Amino acid sequence: MADTLSEWGLPADADVADTVRLIVSELATNAVQHTLGQSPTFTVDVQLDRDERLRIGVTDSHPRFPRRLPAAVQQDNGRGMVIIRWLTAECGGRLSICPTAEGGKTVWITLPWSVPVQS
Repeated sequence: MADTLSEWGLPADADVADTVRLIVSELATNAVQHTLGQSPTFTVDVQLDRDERLRIGVTDSHPRFPRRLPAAVQQDNGRGMVIIRWLTAECGGRLSICPTAEGGKTVWITLPWSVPVQS
């Protein structure tokens, strides 16, 4: 994914590149952890559309939508969706969750795409 973003003009050391990597990492972790092994695979889809928006989708086959879990101070989990929502909002983006025809879901993150033009 980093190579694709770089081909689209986003330097690997840009702050937003770190944000995108963290969002994808959290979404992928959620797809593995919270499907309780009932979704043996997941896919990551990264698109750059004509309206200059970066769309990141993580799809799994488990029917349950993500939900906020209680996060106790002594636990190191339960904060993934909070982190994803905060990072997405901080970048001026939005989060949506869509059911798939196969009975699973895709968590979509849409971010504005503004990469400085290289001369």
